[in-house]
Amino acid sequence: MSDALDFLVNLLDLEPIEVNIFRGVSPNEDRQRVFGGQVAAQALMAAGRTVEIGRVHSLHAYFLRPGDPTVPILYEVDRIRDGRSFTTRRVVAIQHGRAIFNMSASFHVDEPGLSHQFPMPEVPPPEDLQSLDVRLEPYRDLMGDWFSRPHPIEQRHIGDLPFIHKEGGEPAQRLWIKADGKIPDDPHLHTAIAAYASDMSLFDTMLAPHDVRWDSPDFMGVSLDHCMWFHRPFKADEWLLYDMDSPTAFGARGLARGFMFTRDGELVVSMCQEGLMRVAEPAPVPAG
Repeated sequence: MSDALDFLVNLLDLEPIEVNIFRGVSPNEDRQRVFGGQVAAQALMAAGRTVEIGRVHSLHAYFLRPGDPTVPILYEVDRIRDGRSFTTRRVVAIQHGRAIFNMSASFHVDEPGLSHQFPMPEVPPPEDLQSLDVRLEPYRDLMGDWFSRPHPIEQRHIGDLPFIHKEGGEPAQRLWIKADGKIPDDPHLHTAIAAYASDMSLFDTMLAPHDVRWDSPDFMGVSLDHCMWFHRPFKADEWLLYDMDSPTAFGARGLARGFMFTRDGELVVSMCQEGLMRVAEPAPVPAG
């Protein structure tokens, strides 16, 4: 396990401070707000800590306010329902006395049933692709401290990088992802790390057709909601193909979809995200 992955695993090991209440922390990094994937993963871990049987099959979450990376996050779990087949939890993440994130998660006891899926796209294997840090080397100066920061998720993009683009790019991307090392054999931890990784690329898919930059003072981009469905068991420390597209953007909001496949072609996770894509109007030119 790399140091970055070890840190992420410890980040997801929440501190129980009261019945149904957990505390999480953020990395000591120079960020304006907490990474949304971290909040989603920690909230999912908090929900799972209160479930005795079944595995998570879906989550529906809303990002309500920017998280403050300098203070802990409290996760309050509401045990909405405990059934024989399904268990439902609601999690609210709180900072400074206000909710910053809200999530509903449902857990299901595995049972036999009908089965079908879309086929996995035909793509090069991850061994034939360069790592992300190699591909970003020419842009080292533009990436700032992000480039030298250790990353817990290994990424190998297929085709052009979505965040190094010009106007008119395809609103789609594919890449292989996996945790940078071996994770303990805890299925709930693997799903939480997949939730963490899923928020790393979806928004870039919405931006791909547009000539905007994340660091532009005229652009504001934030995730509004995030939904995931976990279809089949998987391991986040083995390569997963992350296939994404963005069907539409309108009215300062964009939509992106994502699908994760195992190497042998099983569709294991599906997801959708809506994001705020706000571009400031140019200032009017004074007359005369």
